[in-house]
Amino acid sequence: MGNQYFTVVKDGSVTVPQGFKAGGMHCGLKKTDRNDLGAILCEVPATAAAVYTTNVFQAAPLKVTRESIAQEGKLQAVIVNSGNANACTGQQGEQDAYQMRNEMAAQLGLPEHYVAVASTGVIGELLKMDRVSAGIAKLPERLTGEAGGAEDFSQAILTTDLVKKEICVAVQVNGETVYIAGAAKGSGMIHPNMATMLAFMTTDAVIDQAALQQLLGMTTNVTFNMITVDGDTSTNDMLVAMASGLVGNAPLNPAHPDWEAYAAAFRHVCEHLAQAIARDGEGATKLVEVNVSGAVSDESAQAIAKTVIGSSLVKSAVFGADANWGRIIAAVGRAGEPVNPETVDIRLGDITVLTQSRPVPFDEELALEYLKGNTVTIHVALNHGAGVATAWGCDLTYDYVRINAAYRT
Repeated sequence: MGNQYFTVVKDGSVTVPQGFKAGGMHCGLKKTDRNDLGAILCEVPATAAAVYTTNVFQAAPLKVTRESIAQEGKLQAVIVNSGNANACTGQQGEQDAYQMRNEMAAQLGLPEHYVAVASTGVIGELLKMDRVSAGIAKLPERLTGEAGGAEDFSQAILTTDLVKKEICVAVQVNGETVYIAGAAKGSGMIHPNMATMLAFMTTDAVIDQAALQQLLGMTTNVTFNMITVDGDTSTNDMLVAMASGLVGNAPLNPAHPDWEAYAAAFRHVCEHLAQAIARDGEGATKLVEVNVSGAVSDESAQAIAKTVIGSSLVKSAVFGADANWGRIIAAVGRAGEPVNPETVDIRLGDITVLTQSRPVPFDEELALEYLKGNTVTIHVALNHGAGVATAWGCDLTYDYVRINAAYRT
């Protein structure tokens, strides 16, 4: 599969791009024996870029990673733990994050600022650093460019996720095949403005650091920033991209003739991972997509799409397979964006339920069957401008409450 620009690599992972290895293991942070410590290593210093949560309370690893990238705009490794967020842990938590960076750098023989740190899990608890340090000492020998290493890494970053999330695509740059890959975690505490997630992207393209940072920011805005599960934005969200440059193409930037193709492939990786996070929302039974068209601007359409996808009433109606379009139009109306209250059309899949803001007869049984599916698409046409946007989320179920009622225990 793919489009005119790129193809999706079957069973691809973060180790497919040239120069990358990955691995993971269980070091004892999780109560189960699931992997909880992982790393990605590049054989050369990689051009690096990152985006972070907008939450005011930012976890210690974010400070460390910002500092690492700021020094040269390069990274060679990222160390990640799950089972503990190392957030709201004060000076000790900050020291622990630096210790993770420094110990990983020592094990790999790298400058300390070539290592990024990421954590995910419970907020407000100190890391068991004896277990982390013991794991870091063993982790390098588990790093491999084979598929098994990528699998172990993908498993190591998960918390309440039910499935791993990864993808790899191939795109032509200067006549050479370039790969872009990604792995992510995210299931609960997901809301636009990064969502509660960690994501890691690898590519073997040569790309200017400023161009990579710009591309990452712009792409995040229309992918990861357009998903929601429960309206909560975490303290630990981070998306890191590393480019090894081992293909040796002419440096990519917006003036490069293959920039459009590369940017499209890059966006596909982010969009796939964003959708996978939304589909795997805690307790979710289906992926919900909201397409808004005819807004006064793309930004206005984004705000409206986010409001609809984030509505607890809309999410509950989808879970119950109830074609209650009133909840949808109410969400549109409270988004705080310009809307003509006389011109809105709404469809559930191909089933029209509202035309020019007036209800139309529809087959309730047909709508019921559609809403029982594992993917539900809501189309909102405002007929008020040229702005468009798409947002993704999931239904709100009894299991979401069950999972989060006992998250710490």
